Amino acid sequence: MPIVNITGIDDERVAAYVSLTERQLRSKLEPEKGIFIAESPKVIARAVDAGMVAESFLMERRWIDEVAPLVQQAEAVAGCELPVYTGESAELAKLTGFQLTRGVLCAMRRPVLPSVEELLKDARRVAVLEGIVDHTNVGAAFRSAAALDVDAVLVTPTCCDPLYRRAVRVSMGTVFQVPWTRIGETAADWPKQGMERLHALGFKTAAFALEDDSISLSHPALANEERLALVFGTEGDGLAHATIAACDYTVKIPMSHGVDSLNVAAATAVAFWQLCDHEG
Repeated sequence: MPIVNITGIDDERVAAYVSLTERQLRSKLEPEKGIFIAESPKVIARAVDAGMVAESFLMERRWIDEVAPLVQQAEAVAGCELPVYTGESAELAKLTGFQLTRGVLCAMRRPVLPSVEELLKDARRVAVLEGIVDHTNVGAAFRSAAALDVDAVLVTPTCCDPLYRRAVRVSMGTVFQVPWTRIGETAADWPKQGMERLHALGFKTAAFALEDDSISLSHPALANEERLALVFGTEGDGLAHATIAACDYTVKIPMSHGVDSLNVAAATAVAFWQLCDHEG
């Protein structure tokens, strides 16, 4: 566990941590799999437990002794010693552009995602996140998916990255526990081609939208489907009309007191609870 003191943000060894956006991380630091940043010991531990390969750590000096066992665990997975870059809290905040949560970050290799067909081979209940642009909502959806027994999550090409630092943090690392992949490479691949793939795999699709012909979430036809993909849309606008038209069902969550809809993260949790098979 080599300890390296960092005194300035121009040190190339910590380029991965210097105020980079998700897009910059993927393009600047690829070249094959790219990297992502995990934040806080608990989240990093879940990533390591799931087999994610770390490349380095960045932390405040006061955390070094406490986090040493976690670094050693990450080194065992990586098969080599990992540099631990450190400095004072104020300097690290300047470097990263934000105050570190519990003072620890870890740069990890981006995993190779499975194909949709491979991911869904044994799945019965799947969530599809269409064009969701708020990392907090994506992270919350993954946390609900893990807690409420969703078999897999698919994200459309226009959905933000589940491995972005904020999404990972909000998910509390459950993004490493729920199998997921992207359904399509470009915006043109969804919804037509994506829906065709889901239907070819035997899935019925349920669009969550406030339409005149929407059925209630409690409708027995939904629970009786052997394989069901639950499709949720972006904040504000919701699902695209083409997506709704391509789905087998249009579903609404019944509301009281004049409330017309829930935040997409809350809606996913309610839907997962109603339609997934729970172990607990």
